[in-house]
Parts: sequence; structure tokens; C-alpha cells
Amino acid sequence: MKNEAEIRMKGMQALIGALGLVDAERFMAAASRDRFNYTEWRRLGLPSLSLRELADEANRVSAECAPSSSQPKTSA
Repeated sequence: MKNEAEIRMKGMQALIGALGLVDAERFMAAASRDRFNYTEWRRLGLPSLSLRELADEANRVSAECAPSSSQPKTSA
């Protein structure tokens, strides 16, 4: 299980990957500035995906954001 700091970091990486740095910052500012109703946002603001489809998409984005493991490791 990830701790809160890890979740925040992955969330920001996902936002930046999807929106770019400037628009990710604008999204964060808007979400903290406005009265934010997650339930309504989830109902109206996200695509109509099943839980499985949403999880698959999240895993795909996560894999794209993960550092490449194909680089050779060097010994110290």
C-alpha cells in the first residue's frame, strides 16, 4: 500500500503527463479554490467507465510514467 506522499507524487505525475505542467498547476489551483464536490465531479466530470476500465486506464498511465527498466544498471 502506498503512503500519502507516494499517492500525491503519482497523482501529480499523472496530471502533468495528461495536461502538461502549466495546466496541471491550473487544475490544482482551481480544485483547491472552488468548492469541490467529488461525488458530483465523479458523476459529471469523468468519462463513463466501469471500475475495471478505469483501473486498466490508470495502470496504463502509471506504466507510461514509470521509469524505464531497460537501462543497464551500473555497479558502484
